[in-house]
Amino acid sequence: MRLHQMTGSGNCYKVLLALAQLRRPCEIVELDIRTGVTRTPGFLALNPNGRVPLLELDDGTTLAESNAILFYLAEGTELFPEDRLARARVLQWMFFEQYSHEPYIATTRYWIRFLDAGDRFAERIAEHREKGHAALAVLEQQLAERDFLVDRYSIADIALFAYTHVAHEGGFDLAPYPAIRAWLDRVRATPGFVPMEG
Repeated sequence: MRLHQMTGSGNCYKVLLALAQLRRPCEIVELDIRTGVTRTPGFLALNPNGRVPLLELDDGTTLAESNAILFYLAEGTELFPEDRLARARVLQWMFFEQYSHEPYIATTRYWIRFLDAGDRFAERIAEHREKGHAALAVLEQQLAERDFLVDRYSIADIALFAYTHVAHEGGFDLAPYPAIRAWLDRVRATPGFVPMEG
């Protein structure tokens, strides 16, 4: 397999973490999306959406979208439960990550860390911080009652860990969220864990 990715991207890190924890070898193709390399005809032939991560399978088939890649990699492994309801709950948290968490926490981090546009986007950042904190409050409530998001550590935890553990880079203070902070430590202690680079 070959993973097209950008170091420092939480969405790419999700896939790298899952690959490491599943002990799956994968060739890494490093791309910097800020240079426009994912908008070239060659890359768009692989992923018309022009984004990373993109997983190229051994037969040349490609799969885009980080959470879809997580689902593909985890099928039949300890990272995705067998029970029907537990599986649906894993997907519930992965949808939450994409619609309620990532758009606010990851986007704000990107503006500040990668674009150095904190002043330029100040009004939008303030709006995103409010919605990001609302998502963190939901996460805090869930994790106050359990060690991991569903019955045990799963791709739901990987999906939400990716941007939560670097939320401070977008100006989100995690001090008011003790359950989240304890969960971050539990994720870091899982077998095969690798930290995000960059």
